[in-house]
Amino acid sequence: MVAQIFDFALRQRVFVLLGVFALVVAGVWSGLRLPIDAVPDITNVQVQINTSVGALAAEEIEKQITFPIETEMSGLQGLVELRSISRFGLSQVTLVFDDHTDIYRARQLATERLQNVLGELPPGTQPKLAPITTGLGEVFFYTMDYAPKATNKPATRFEQLLELRQVQEWIIKPMLRTVPGVAEVNTSGGYEKQIVVLPDPEKMMSTGLSFDELAGVVGENVENAGGGIVQRGGEQITIRSVGRVQTTEEIASLSIKFGGRVMPLLVKDVAEVGIGSNFRTGASTMNGEEAIVCWVLMLNGANSRLVAQHSEEKLKEIQKKLPDGVVVKTVYNRSELVNHTIATVERNLFEGAILVAVVLFSLIGNWRAALIVASAIPLSMLFALTGMLRAGVSGNLMSLGAVDFGLIVDGAVVIVRTSSGNSDRGNTTSVAI
Repeated sequence: MVAQIFDFALRQRVFVLLGVFALVVAGVWSGLRLPIDAVPDITNVQVQINTSVGALAAEEIEKQITFPIETEMSGLQGLVELRSISRFGLSQVTLVFDDHTDIYRARQLATERLQNVLGELPPGTQPKLAPITTGLGEVFFYTMDYAPKATNKPATRFEQLLELRQVQEWIIKPMLRTVPGVAEVNTSGGYEKQIVVLPDPEKMMSTGLSFDELAGVVGENVENAGGGIVQRGGEQITIRSVGRVQTTEEIASLSIKFGGRVMPLLVKDVAEVGIGSNFRTGASTMNGEEAIVCWVLMLNGANSRLVAQHSEEKLKEIQKKLPDGVVVKTVYNRSELVNHTIATVERNLFEGAILVAVVLFSLIGNWRAALIVASAIPLSMLFALTGMLRAGVSGNLMSLGAVDFGLIVDGAVVIVRTSSGNSDRGNTTSVAI
């Protein structure tokens, strides 16, 4: 059988050369589209349901939120494992599906089931699906701060972190999420800016005002309302009520009630209004100083090298649109690690091909035979890339490394032994190899 294959290849040289050319084209095309990463991603197909809870203890979260969601999600098509975590402020339910399950179909099934349990959850809780990413989806990290010589930075570090968090949430994050392959942009550190109304209990008791009444007055003045349409002649006039407050001074001047007073009771008479931050449960540091650290999550199945490169390019564009004095610095770029991985594979292939050619030439004494055998290494690598793209296997140090070492050590030697033994029965070169 092997002799017939060699005989056909020698007689049909044009056909073989055309096949080699087609193999090279297919391999190059596959290599340009093959997802490249540093290490293989073995994360299974999973969907996470996260529910942020304000003030319930872990036991109440387990009973009122986690258990109803688990009960509703059990029995989903393709579900192989169901686990959960209930801790203060968070309920997380993880659904693990069969490896052949489409992630988007799994999320659709989970969303449909989730609608059935929303009415059983405590008021104000909103379960959300986690981004479509994996355990190795963190491909790009960056931090932001004021330049050392910036003249517009706030005086205190608290105010700086407050403003930097606003820049991240309203400028950088929305623009980074437009990069192809980005699933989400997360932020750690800083303070979430809020307008804080701090009531004085003694003043409220003296005026006979409850906390609910104060909260109701403030809540009624933070929204605009529509009044419909009035027909006047041939025109239609839209009526709306602009009652939304814009500044802390406007909130402090809101009227609560008149009672027996000449002037109405205002919010600033019973409470202090100012700029503050939301309660936080963690912080981030950079070089020993508190800072804001952000990272880009890659979409499941995307090319981590390209996503990281495009994220860095996009961040350079965003830098031009940031306020004066705000500087964004890259902390980690996955593409650099992937480039080192690709360089390692390329070096192994090149050195291996040279080594095989030198050894064969020294043993056989025929430079043409040595070059023919050495050419099997890059051709086989291109064929392997085509199969990897078809099978959905990403290129990484382990997969590509295993392929190139196998080609160097095994493939070339077998071809030489077979070709030598079939072309010349009396040749003892095959025994030496």
